[in-house]
Amino acid sequence: MRKVSVDSLRPGMKVWRSIYNSRGRLLVAAGTVLGRGYIRRLKAHGVPAVYIDDGLLPGVCVEDVISDDVRVQAMKQVRLLLEEEPQGAPAGRALIRVQEIAQAVNEIIDELLSRESVVVNLADIRSLDDYTFGHSVNVCVLSLITGITLGYGREELFRLGMGAVLHDIGKVRVPEEILNKPGPLTGEEFEVVKQHTVCGYELLQCLSGVGHAPACVALQHHERHDGQGYPEGLRGDEIHPFARIVAVADVFDALTADRVYRRALPVHEAWEMLAGSGGFLFDFRIVRAFLYNVAAYPVGTVVALSSGEIGVVVETVRGLSRQPRVRVLFDAGGAPVTDGRERHLAGERGITVVRVVVEDELGNLEIKIKKLKNK
Repeated sequence: MRKVSVDSLRPGMKVWRSIYNSRGRLLVAAGTVLGRGYIRRLKAHGVPAVYIDDGLLPGVCVEDVISDDVRVQAMKQVRLLLEEEPQGAPAGRALIRVQEIAQAVNEIIDELLSRESVVVNLADIRSLDDYTFGHSVNVCVLSLITGITLGYGREELFRLGMGAVLHDIGKVRVPEEILNKPGPLTGEEFEVVKQHTVCGYELLQCLSGVGHAPACVALQHHERHDGQGYPEGLRGDEIHPFARIVAVADVFDALTADRVYRRALPVHEAWEMLAGSGGFLFDFRIVRAFLYNVAAYPVGTVVALSSGEIGVVVETVRGLSRQPRVRVLFDAGGAPVTDGRERHLAGERGITVVRVVVEDELGNLEIKIKKLKNK
């Protein structure tokens, strides 16, 4: 299993993980063998990448941290709330939407508490048009995982989750042509975007049943630990604890998602960027709790080791994010390995991941592996 950009999909590839849009419609089901028509449809829907089953991980089961049903339902509720423009919707309907989102947040919390040992291995695949809705839900999930690690109780988790899932609600007031601009923003355009924090605060203050803490998250999730953020230039403990958590989750998810103006950053690069920003841009304690749960090299990542071997990541234990268990595919001399040997980097001194094998190189490796299987 590995993530493949739509531009690199080929007929005959088998889909490993289903993809839905923010209305809950199934775009492509797990197990589908892709033809040219399917690939064209995915491109037309703006789907940037697909998880495919390439046969590298037989017997390895990769869990998402929440189920597809819960994720899709949460995306639908966020979409409905944002599309109706909370301040312009009748009070009764807005209250119903908030209640439905609250139910979705509680369902996410229930699933996360029942799967506390699961590491974040999978990126949420969403179409470019669905970025805002998928991003809101993923930031909620990542923030809640961090809150659980920090020892938050159920009530704190709920308020954190509501703030996280609604952190970008102020973007309903930002013109779409600015939000989806494919190139760099001008100074004036960036000033408009920055106002989504204040707009979000005002909207949530007016929504019955939301509370003050989620509104603070909307206002402060772009503040930075060193005081270089916006809108008020707060620093350190001046920033609400929930906003400090959401800030980390927001940046990580934004970096690892495809956008109209750039490709997603590889997970290990985003992981390292956050690791280096603790104590400067972000609260170090929160960064450490966040990264504790995120695999720097997700399952299915093909990596080169300092031993000269090439293998595929099959597992990462929580707290050992950069020391995965790797199934060796090729030895140091480049010969295919067929005995199923594995390297447990957490227990092997001196052996580390030195690089991730990129998509172009993977094509050549696939040919070697297919030849080996056909012998």
